[in-house]
Amino acid sequence: MLEHAKDARHNVLPLRRDLALTLVEALEERIRLDVLKPGDKLPTEATLMSQFGVSRTVVRDALSRMKAAGRVQSHQGVGTFVAGHMRSRPFCVDGPDADSLADALAVLELRIGLESEAAALAAQRRTADDLQQIHHAYEALRVALAEEADTAFADLRFHLALSRASHSPHFASVLEALGPAAVSTSILERAHASHVNLAWELEVLDEHGSILGAIERQDAESARAAMRLHLTKSRERRRAASV
Repeated sequence: MLEHAKDARHNVLPLRRDLALTLVEALEERIRLDVLKPGDKLPTEATLMSQFGVSRTVVRDALSRMKAAGRVQSHQGVGTFVAGHMRSRPFCVDGPDADSLADALAVLELRIGLESEAAALAAQRRTADDLQQIHHAYEALRVALAEEADTAFADLRFHLALSRASHSPHFASVLEALGPAAVSTSILERAHASHVNLAWELEVLDEHGSILGAIERQDAESARAAMRLHLTKSRERRRAASV
């Protein structure tokens, strides 16, 4: 368990034949989700080596690929910066205003319908590698909760891993477009409800665990029900956070 926590804490990449490509995918995901925005400076090589558990050669190879693709730009003696959005989005939702309960609830209502079906398909179609990705994301969320860190990115990473396991690409595309809005909801829950954070965090972790368990068993109906319950309760928590 300690080893799993250490891996999740440092975002250690799963073992693959091409670690540079895996690092590229991780960085591009952060750009798509606006965790890294156009003009933002990327972490240093040393930081990326530490965060992802890879060598300097792997980091430099990954950055070279991103430069060649126009994803990032380097400035001598200054650093490497995000060049711009990697692709236009066919679907886009503006992040809800911090004070807009209606917008936050609308996003969650959309996610209830979308992700419940994605979870059912993921239970039917997931591969061993898909399951590993979901486990990694769950562990990252568990560690973030235990350390009282911001859970927004870890939470979204779990839902993205699950949507990709459905092997129906449009689920992940819509969730990526929703990314900033979904993250904002998570941050709001923690910021406005500190008096019940512990109880809510235990609920959230248990709900994610139920979803993971159903997908692991390849029980589509249970996965659909567990995801619907989680997002419905998230909607209730969001309402309560506004009081």
